[in-house]
Amino acid sequence: MTDENRAILKRINDYSEKVLGDIDPQKVQVSAQLDKLRPILQEIADEKNMTLEDVFILYMDIQSEAVCASEAKLRDELEDLNDGDGMPLLFR
Repeated sequence: MTDENRAILKRINDYSEKVLGDIDPQKVQVSAQLDKLRPILQEIADEKNMTLEDVFILYMDIQSEAVCASEAKLRDELEDLNDGDGMPLLFR
């Protein structure tokens, strides 16, 4: 992920924490959640001379990339805990 994309993701996620707060994403429609994010997405679109839709797609892409990176890091950490042989150190 580029530094620019990392900064965009951080901006959107920080804004999301403020405006979405403690809502339950399972109970609030995605469209309502996106409406709350529209101001920051539009701000970034204007700054980058992009359409709102393109910024939304970019956000979805970099969010997915971040989730995959986090999962890979967790797998590596768990593998290190298991010493690479599948058996947790606790049971040796």
